[in-house]
Amino acid sequence: MNRARFLALPPHAQGILIAFTGVLILSFDALLVRLTAADPWTTSFWRGLLIGMTMTLICLWRGDYRWRPPTRRILWLTIIMAVVYGINTSLFVFSVSATHAANTVVILASAPFFAALFSRWWLKEYLPRRTQIAIAVCLTGVVVVFGGSMGGFNWQGDALALLLAMSTGGLLTVLRYTPEVPRTLLVAGAGLVTALICVIPAQPFDLEMNQFGWLLLMGMLQMPIASFLLMLAPKYLPSPEVSLFLLVETILAPIWVWWILHETPTAATLWGGALILSTIAIHAGISLRHEQIRRRNPLI
Repeated sequence: MNRARFLALPPHAQGILIAFTGVLILSFDALLVRLTAADPWTTSFWRGLLIGMTMTLICLWRGDYRWRPPTRRILWLTIIMAVVYGINTSLFVFSVSATHAANTVVILASAPFFAALFSRWWLKEYLPRRTQIAIAVCLTGVVVVFGGSMGGFNWQGDALALLLAMSTGGLLTVLRYTPEVPRTLLVAGAGLVTALICVIPAQPFDLEMNQFGWLLLMGMLQMPIASFLLMLAPKYLPSPEVSLFLLVETILAPIWVWWILHETPTAATLWGGALILSTIAIHAGISLRHEQIRRRNPLI
C-alpha cells in the first residue's frame, strides 16, 4: 500500500494496519533469538546496541530533529520509558532462553488484560463491550494454548514472561496518554539502555559469523521496525486494542519456530491460536464498521 492510500484511510484503520504490521514483524523475534544460539546477556547486548545505533543513524540521515522532546517533562518521561522498554527487551530474550518459545509468547499475550486495567485505573478510559469480550475470548485461547504446553516448562522463564506482559501493558497505556513522546528517540534510547545493562556479563566477541548475521538482522531491521510501529499505533488506537494485536504473535511465533527449527506445536497451540486470530479479525472488522458509522453520523 502506498503512502497516499494509507493516509486516505480512517485513523482507526491506519492504527489497525500499523499494529498488525508491527506484530507480524515482531513475531519472528523468538525464532531469531533461537537461531542466534548465544547466551542471553550477549544476545541482549548486541540486539540493544544495534537497535540504538540503527534508530540514531536514521534520525541523522533524515536530518529530522522533530523527535526531540518538546518539554522537560516529556524528556524525563521519555528517559523513564526508554529504561522500561530496554529492560523489556532483555526480559524477552531471557524468557525465551529459559522456557519454551510458545510459553513466552502465550504469557505475553496477557498484556491486553493489564493494559485494560491500567487504562481503566489511570486514564479512566471507557472500554467498549466488544473490546472486553474480545479480550476475554482471546485469553480463553491463551489458556487453551498454555494448557497444551504446561508439562516441563521452566517456571523462571514463565515468570519473566509474565513480568514482561505487565510491563508491556503499562508501557502501551503511558504511550496512549502521552502521544508527545518521540517514538524514534524512545526506541533508540531503549536499545542503548539494553546494551548498557548487559555489557558487563556479555561476551560480545565470542560468537560465530552466522550468529552475528542473525543478530544484525534482528537488531538493524526486524526489531527497530517492529518497535517503532508498535509505539506509533497507540496514537490511533486505545492501548488495550493495540496490545490485543500482540496476541497474533502467540500463534505466529511458534509457527515460525516449527517451520524453521521443526519444533512441532501442539494441537492446543493450533486450536487456541485459531481462536485468537479469528477473534482479532472479527473485533477489527466491527471496530472499523463502528468507525465508519460515526464518521457518517457524528451525533451517534
